[in-house]
Amino acid sequence: MKKTSTRLADGRELIYYDLRDDVVRDAVDRRPLEPTVTSSEIRRDVLLGDAVAIASHRQGRTYHPPADQCPLCPTRGDRLSEIPDSSYDVVVFENRFPSLAGDSGRCEVVCFTSDHDSSFADLDEEQARLVLDAWTDRTSELSHLPSVEQVFCFENRGAEIGVTLGHPHGQIYAYPFTTPRTALMLRSLAAHKEATGGENLFDSVLEDELSGERIVLEAEHWAAFVPYAAHWPYEVHLYPKRRVPDLLGLDEAARTEFPQVYLELLRRFDRIFGEGEPPTPYIAAWHQAPFGQLEEFEGVTRDDFALHLELFTIRRTSGKLKFLAGSESGMNVFINDVPPERAAERLREVASS
Repeated sequence: MKKTSTRLADGRELIYYDLRDDVVRDAVDRRPLEPTVTSSEIRRDVLLGDAVAIASHRQGRTYHPPADQCPLCPTRGDRLSEIPDSSYDVVVFENRFPSLAGDSGRCEVVCFTSDHDSSFADLDEEQARLVLDAWTDRTSELSHLPSVEQVFCFENRGAEIGVTLGHPHGQIYAYPFTTPRTALMLRSLAAHKEATGGENLFDSVLEDELSGERIVLEAEHWAAFVPYAAHWPYEVHLYPKRRVPDLLGLDEAARTEFPQVYLELLRRFDRIFGEGEPPTPYIAAWHQAPFGQLEEFEGVTRDDFALHLELFTIRRTSGKLKFLAGSESGMNVFINDVPPERAAERLREVASS
């Protein structure tokens, strides 16, 4: 992998990740852009103990442009985009309309491919590995920023999820705090460790699932399963079999095998609802240990956390979506219409031949 860092016309950082070492990236951003102005603010909810990012500048972000005006495609001729070069493998750049900025963190966009009409599932294994390497590199770099405590790599896919740009891409949020969902995991981890005299909760969950009926696929270094209490109609958790706290901890064997396993999972997701159905909307979310202090989670260290990816869709059946209505939105109590055992069975049925 070759990494080349440059700057866009408004001063934002852009990084090319290339498969070949001989590629030269010296294209200049020719757009007449003014420096970006953001108004991101983190506000604490004193009743719930969580945080909300107030980012009014995002109201003006690009919204469903036609394909020939996509800002994530390469620059070609007079069609200028966020990527100054006429081609690329993988690109990461600072979001022009970030939810988090400055002392409130950082937001980046990850373009998986220059092919506007493809998806992550269409990538070959070499390209998917390059994306993994980019996620890992950004996790490392962002973790050293003084304002960053947790790094979150994710992909929103599909208009139903709320995606405003159709080009295959994901995002990275670098938060200045430990996110509420991670804090819940850490509290459960601490309680289990104390109650069992030192056992690791993540290890116990993975061991139980490997011997159960909700396994979707298992490889030498990775295992994917539908969790016992799945929140979403089709939800898969992907774990490395050797527990590591973050992407940086993966060894070469796990990195090499990841593209095979993950691409198979994504392709199965597109086959859940049968032939002729539109691509399955999904969210793919990497959960990594925070880089900040964990004193409030007594007895827990970073190494106790288990890196894993959660992949889920809001589509519950053909033509129908799972909406977060009263119980989910009002009380955070999910109601799942698809039994996890049946979801796992279906995801095994649609395996590649």
